[in-house]
Amino acid sequence: MESTSRATNDALYTFNLSSLVMNWYIAKVIFSISAENTVHKPQFDEQLRLIAAENREEAFLKAKALGIREEDSFLNDNQNKVKWEFINVTEIIPLTKLEDGIELYSNICETEEAKAYINTAHQKAIFIRMSEKPVF
Repeated sequence: MESTSRATNDALYTFNLSSLVMNWYIAKVIFSISAENTVHKPQFDEQLRLIAAENREEAFLKAKALGIREEDSFLNDNQNKVKWEFINVTEIIPLTKLEDGIELYSNICETEEAKAYINTAHQKAIFIRMSEKPVF
């Protein structure tokens, strides 16, 4: 009798646990960056955020709430007001599985300066490698 009860409890536990499992999404959240009394090209920060949600709509709403919460303004070194303003969520990408090497996001970049782009990529890789090596 005890084994039947334990099996039933295990089945209920498994069912309840599986109902708590969330889906994972990548959300692209866009912010506009501006500074008073400065002249510069418009700047936008495109952030990729990991969101746990039951469905795509909930992931969108959570990402939007996150963007609104993280709006900020502060004074820079020149006492000019710098403002990070949430624009919107532009992408919600479901993650169907998590495994080593899985592609999380892809963006094709076009440039007039291919050699400079490749050189910058190599320089960033060198910086990563150098910052990870212990100094003896």
